[in-house]
Amino acid sequence: MSSTPNFSLPLLYAAQAQKEITHNEALVLIDALLAGVVEGASDNPAAISPAPGQAWIVGNAPVGPWSGKAQQIAVFAEGGWRFAPSVPGMRLFDRASGQIRIFEAGEWIGFGAIADASGGAVVDVEARAVLTAVLAALRQAGLAGVT
Repeated sequence: MSSTPNFSLPLLYAAQAQKEITHNEALVLIDALLAGVVEGASDNPAAISPAPGQAWIVGNAPVGPWSGKAQQIAVFAEGGWRFAPSVPGMRLFDRASGQIRIFEAGEWIGFGAIADASGGAVVDVEARAVLTAVLAALRQAGLAGVT
């Protein structure tokens, strides 16, 4: 086995020369994935200005150095891009959209914004206050997009 089963982190093997390179590659991916945060989703790495340690969800039609890496997590590090596979059930906070994305059935699913309660023939102040508080909590937790 040359890599871990979930995130394909490189493993050391007996009598390997320059083990520090393999070890450091694994640490770069762990460092980026541990926080559970991505900057956003994109197909084109040329359209972004990454800093070391930042990560993105690779879209469905990636180009350039992301070609062939659809739906993976792209991590920028010194020396270029590193990639980690997306694992079913994985949850990441997407800073660009302000929401949590979940990887299910081969795609990253984001939850759209929920509008505030409004309209209707009867306005129940208490019910709207509760709904407003629940929506605020969901938005703060990244579970409901911001309107």
